[in-house]
This record gives sequence, C-alpha cells and structure tokens, in this order.
Amino acid sequence: MKQSFIFIGLLASQQVFSHIPDFSAHQTQAVYADLNLLKQARIPVLYADNQTNIGYSVLTPTMLQKLSELSHQHGRCGNFEALSQIPNDINIVKKDLDAVNKQHKKDLSYMSVARNLTVAQNPKIAEALQELKADNIKQTVTWLSSYHSRYNKGANANVHVNDFYEKMKLMTANSSFPVTVDLISHRSTPQKSVRVSIKGSTKPDEYVIFGAHYDSISGWGGTGRAPGADDNASGSASLLEAMRVALTKEQPQRTLEFMWYAGEESGLLGSAEIAEAYKVEKRNVIAVLQLDMTMFPGDGEFKITSITDFTSPWLRDYMKALNTTYLNIEILDDKCGYGCSDHASWNRRGFPAVFPTEAKFNSMFQYIHTDKDVISSVMSFEHSLVFSKIALAMALDLGNSTQREALH
Repeated sequence: MKQSFIFIGLLASQQVFSHIPDFSAHQTQAVYADLNLLKQARIPVLYADNQTNIGYSVLTPTMLQKLSELSHQHGRCGNFEALSQIPNDINIVKKDLDAVNKQHKKDLSYMSVARNLTVAQNPKIAEALQELKADNIKQTVTWLSSYHSRYNKGANANVHVNDFYEKMKLMTANSSFPVTVDLISHRSTPQKSVRVSIKGSTKPDEYVIFGAHYDSISGWGGTGRAPGADDNASGSASLLEAMRVALTKEQPQRTLEFMWYAGEESGLLGSAEIAEAYKVEKRNVIAVLQLDMTMFPGDGEFKITSITDFTSPWLRDYMKALNTTYLNIEILDDKCGYGCSDHASWNRRGFPAVFPTEAKFNSMFQYIHTDKDVISSVMSFEHSLVFSKIALAMALDLGNSTQREALH
C-alpha cells in the first residue's frame, strides 16, 4: 500500500526527478519541508505548493540526513515537519497545503494595506521589564547545557525534562492565582514537553502561548555530546525568565501558556502534536510566540530578526509596536523557509504565530548541532534578555487585551 501510494504521488506531482527510489528497503519518514531545499538535495517531491514553497516528500534515513546537512549549510535547522504517518491519500496532503496557501493569501491581503499599529505604554509593564535579569538567563543556560545531551530520542531523553518539570513546580508553588504544570507525552518521541498554564481571570478560554524547544542534537542521529547552549538552551532560558516575572504580577485576563517542546530537532515533533490537539479541540488561540536561539548577536548586539514567512503579519506588526513602546531595539526581517522552528506547527494549523530570533540566518551562530555550541565570549546574555522582554511585554499586554488577528 505504501509503495503504490508513493508511485501514484510521483506520477501526480510535477516531478523534476527521473527516477523513483526504492523506499521499501528503508524506514521512511513523511515530511513537509522547504521546497527549495528538497530540490537542492535532489529529493523526490511527491506534492508541492509553489506559492508557499512547501514540498511533501517521503524520506529514507539517507535523504533525511542529506536534507538536514543542507539546511545547516544555510544556517538553519532541519526545515521540515515530520508527519506522524504516511498519508494514505494524496488529497490529505493537498488539503493540508491548501490550508497553508489560504492563510498565505490572507497574509498577503493584510500586508497590502498600510497600517500603523501602536501599543499604548503601561507604566506597570515598563516597571516589570526592569525586573528581568540577564544573570538568571545565564544560570539557566549553564544548567541546561551541562547535560551531555538533550536529544529527544536518546537513552536519557527525559532526564533534563523531569528536572525542568520539578523546577517549574517549585517556581509556581506559591502563586496567588491558578497555575498548573504538566508533562505532555507524545506519540512521535519518548521525550515529553512541559507546559505551565496561568489561567485567565475573565477570558480563560482565550490563549496566548509562548514556546521554546529544549531538546538538543549533535551530529547525525544525536549520538554526540550536544550541549545546545544557543540552540536552544538560550530560547528556553529567555522564556523561563519572562515567565518568572509574569508569575509575580496580577492574574492575566487571558490564559497564558508557557511551553518547552520536545523533539524540535527531529521535525517539530512536540509542537506539532500539541498544535494539532489544540486545533481538534478548537481552542481559541490568540497568538503564539516562538523563541529559538537568542544568545548570539550575529548582526550586532540588540539587533534581532523577525522571521516573515509562516508567521502572522499582524503579530509581526504587534511585536514591532511593543518594541517602539518598550524596547527601542533594531528589528531586521528575514525568511527561513518552512519548518525552521516550532512556529510552523502552529501556523500550518491556522494559529497566529511570530518568531523573533537572534540574527539574520546568514549571521547566526555557526556551531549549532555540534559539541561547540557552548557558552563563550561571543555570546551575550544581555542580547538574550531582549527576548525575555518581548515575551513579558506580550504576556502582560496581550494577556490583558481584546486585540486579536482580524478574522476573514
């Protein structure tokens, strides 16, 4: 059944390759991935959406390694979302990518109209931002990068997860409002995700979500030492510091959820399952912020990058408005292709997402996914603190707001 579907898919798509690979002798993985990278890697594309530049392929381990290595040459992570199974009907793939295409057209429509989105300054938020400490980020990055590896499919995939979970329970134990901490199990990886939920006071069914992945990887198959200081102990630490201060403030009107995802490095595994569950449950997700790599100021300290593909233009404008009101840093624009981080999981399922990161992709830290991804003099915890400020300002402002992406 699997082989016949692949053959039909190859015939139905606009295939640029002349051969049909023998998948039967290999364990295969269905993915949605950056179309250009698939073509550069000479991987058969079984279905493609040229407008959004997403391709669907079924990969052997060798193909997956080639795709990963090529994406690293471009300064990116894997640039793919691993699917839980090979779809038994190409129309399932078409439906998924049609939905992304529809969202893409909505985004283009939004951007075709000039807007001047502003955020009024709130003295309480300005004061709260001063409570964030770069040294706390340093301590967390030091702790997380001290593990031999945080690889999501390794023998010790949950050692740091369980330690992190216990730390979250201690941090939230004395909260004056309802907070829950839970571990989320996944089908696609033995590693678990951690979620901290601060229940909204008046609009508990409206969710503002903040995410970072805390797995790490080094080399093909995750066999090496993987300290993952920048990728992504840094984003995890920036998020934790924002949550620390948010817990000391008044209960938000909307529910705030802070998530540390499992298995991003293997194809957005944890975030994809969570986002899919939220879609099935029809949760009212107002916004999703993704923090992935926050510590290397490749374009200069306090110059960060906003990823403009597979993110919400409304949220990008909102983040820039927060910057004008509270931070006054420089925000550059760049693209990273489909699946470069967990925001793609949410975007593909119709949720507004935004992804600020440390630098433009040709300037990012070059030693990610190696044993050299460690704290060093080239890193800046003050730079990483910028992302804590974005997350905290968003939590305190959007968490107590009626703002949302315009529904079409």
